[in-house]
Amino acid sequence: MAVTRCTKMAYSSADEMVFGKATKPVKAGLGLEIGAGYTTPEVNYAPRPEAGASKEKLIKEYERITTDIMARMVQIGAPSVVLETEHVQQMSNHPDWGAAVAMPETIMEDYHDEYGIKCALRHTIGDIRESRDYLQLRGDKYNTFIEAFEQCAQNGADLLSVESMGGKEVFDYAILRNDMAGVLFGIGVLGSMDMEMIWSDIADVAKKNNVVAAGDTDCAQANTAMFIAGGLLDKNLAHTIAIIARAISAARTLVAYEAGATGPGKDCGYENSVVKAIAGVPIAQEGKTSTCAHSDLMGNLTMQCCDLWSNESVEYHGEFGGTTVQCWSETLAYDCALMNVALDSGNEKVLRDMFAASDMYRDPQGYVLAYQNAYRVGEAIAKSGNDIYVRAKNAALESIAIVEEGAKGKLEISRFETKALADAKAAFEGLTDDKDKFMSDCLDKYKKEVKVFLPENYGL
Repeated sequence: MAVTRCTKMAYSSADEMVFGKATKPVKAGLGLEIGAGYTTPEVNYAPRPEAGASKEKLIKEYERITTDIMARMVQIGAPSVVLETEHVQQMSNHPDWGAAVAMPETIMEDYHDEYGIKCALRHTIGDIRESRDYLQLRGDKYNTFIEAFEQCAQNGADLLSVESMGGKEVFDYAILRNDMAGVLFGIGVLGSMDMEMIWSDIADVAKKNNVVAAGDTDCAQANTAMFIAGGLLDKNLAHTIAIIARAISAARTLVAYEAGATGPGKDCGYENSVVKAIAGVPIAQEGKTSTCAHSDLMGNLTMQCCDLWSNESVEYHGEFGGTTVQCWSETLAYDCALMNVALDSGNEKVLRDMFAASDMYRDPQGYVLAYQNAYRVGEAIAKSGNDIYVRAKNAALESIAIVEEGAKGKLEISRFETKALADAKAAFEGLTDDKDKFMSDCLDKYKKEVKVFLPENYGL
């Protein structure tokens, strides 16, 4: 499938972007339309470790999870829901296991037929292309990886996603050294090259099986930077560096849609507001509801433009209020009810602005990802959309400019953060605009310094 680069914005201004509406809505599953004027909860879950002992135990576990979620949604009168099965390694390494676990779609059909609830099932295949020492992005592992998509598409999955890892070997080396060229090379160049390969194939699988190629997220790199950066007491990594990595990741995540994906983008892609601004696709997001899995500094802000609202992965077990998936699905559903009332009453922009304002001055990451500024990062990417290197560099420089402007106003950043930002700015401004030269320099450097970096993984 040919790749069509994004060189224009999907919206004429940032103010057009709201939750529950996308310029390119997506129909999926049983009566569900995502981004068509309402928001929907997307429940993300993980089986208990002991359930992975056999295929049969996993099937039973996912049947229980599915029934628990669907029953709770009907109990509280929720009109729609998406279930996301993030594969444990057994399911992606053995595609027939993943296919078997996709079968609880029949439980969803029963609830849809009897109660009218709109629903869809997302399968997020695990990126199994990593051995103990190396990424093995091509070859036998890649064939198994794609077969897992094929099997799930044939056996009940409505939406296909992945959290792919291309470029991570260089990124991991670079982020620990505040090496901005390596961060840009790992995420913006190598990550984008790998995305083009896998998403062209995933889109073909989806088209052949009449399901939806949904989208990717830079969890392996941008989220790693966010987690290392931590909270306001942590200084393992400057938060200004984390948001630069996130801005670059938007140029990478965009490649899925250029290669044929249609959305909804995956929940842990905090870069999704930027991607939605460029591509107009619906997006899933997580924030305050992801505290069962991790903390972030943008818990309300991320609701600003979401179409699906997710909880991140929660292990299936009992709580006082029911099982974990019942508790979190109910919380998500009530958040969506509030957003949907705002949409129905014409108050969506007021609520969107409140979501953004509640977190945008808390940290540089939230400030850059606030929809007004996310749109600016999108413009920086789109203006050089045909060059994966230059557009990623543009995104980094624009995010730096946004933080600098914010620091003159309400955004408070420490001396540590200010110095890190200045050093990063100097590094990016010192880089060439010539992709070929940048590639040549990086290949020479990282082949020597990163022993696990294999250029042949990227066809280089």
